Amino acid sequence: MTIFSRRRAVTLMAGAIVAPFAAPAIVSARSSQTIFIIVPYASGGSIDSLMRSIAKGMSEALDQPVLVDNKPGANGIVGSQYVARAPKDGTVLLAGGTGPISLNVLLRKALPYKLADFASVAMLCNGPLSLTVNAKMPATDMKGFVAYAKSRDKPLFYATLGPGSVTHLFGLMMGKSMGFAVTDVAYRNNPASIMELLSGECDLNFATPAAVVEHVKSGQLRLLAVSSDKRMPNLPDVPTFAESGYPELSASFWTALHAPAGTPRKAIERLNTAANAAMQKPEIAKQLETDGLQADTGAPQLLDSQLIKDAALWGPVITAQHIALE
Repeated sequence: MTIFSRRRAVTLMAGAIVAPFAAPAIVSARSSQTIFIIVPYASGGSIDSLMRSIAKGMSEALDQPVLVDNKPGANGIVGSQYVARAPKDGTVLLAGGTGPISLNVLLRKALPYKLADFASVAMLCNGPLSLTVNAKMPATDMKGFVAYAKSRDKPLFYATLGPGSVTHLFGLMMGKSMGFAVTDVAYRNNPASIMELLSGECDLNFATPAAVVEHVKSGQLRLLAVSSDKRMPNLPDVPTFAESGYPELSASFWTALHAPAGTPRKAIERLNTAANAAMQKPEIAKQLETDGLQADTGAPQLLDSQLIKDAALWGPVITAQHIALE
C-alpha cells in the first residue's frame, strides 16, 4: 500500500490546482534511491551541462534524486560499458549519443558492448552539422562551392574530430555526393579546428552552427548550409543541404537516455515520462537554443527509430571506405 505523509498530500493537491496541464503524475511512491545518469565524457562540456539540467528536471518530476556521474574514456566506451553491465532496475542510465552508441557499434568489432545491451528510454535532442568555409574562399553559395572544389588540382582539406567521428564520415559522404576529392584532418576538439579554419590552414569545417556563428557574423567565416531537415530559426538565410540539391546529406547528431537491456517496461515508461517533462523546462529550452540544438522527445520507440536510421546513414560509408577502429 502506498503511504503519503500529510505534507506530501497537500503538496500534490496544490500542484494539481496551480498546474492542471503539467506533466502527468508519474510517481506512485517517493523513492530515496538515487538514479545515476552516466555521462561518458569529462565534466564541463556542453553535453555534461545539459545532462545536469535534465537530471534536475527529472528529479523534480520523479520526486527522487537524479545525479550525473561522469565516466569518460575511450570515445565513450568506458561509460557505455558501465551502463551495459549495470543493474537492470532503472537506477543507472546512459547519456548516449551518435558516437558512443551508433558509431562505436558500427566501427569497432572488439567493442565490449552491443546495441542489444541497451534499452531505449528517451530521445532528448539533436543538432545539425554546418558547411562552413573561410570567407576568403571564392564561394558564396553551394553551387559556387561545388564549382570551386571541382576546379582545384588538389583535394579540399576538411576538419574532423578524429577517425570514425561524425565529421569524418560526413566529409566522406559529402565528397562522394558532390563529386570531388576531400582529405580529412583530425583535431583534438572543435575550437582547435575552427582556429585552423580561421587561419586558412583548413578549407572547411562541419562544426555545429552554434560554434561558428559569431565568426560568421564578424565576416571571417561563411556558413553555406546546415544538415538539418529544416532551416534553423536563428539562421533563416542559411539553406539546408536538401534545399541545395543534396537531400542525402541530411544528418544530425543526437543525445538520448538508455538503460541496461532487461530493465522493466514500467521503469522505462516512468523514466521516459520524467525525461520528457524535464525537456519542457524553459531553462532547458534556452540551453538548447544556446547550444544550437533542438528538443526531440517522444516515446522510447523514437530512439529505436533513430538507431535504425543511423545504421542506414553511416553504415554504408563505413563499409565502402573499410573504416574500422580498434
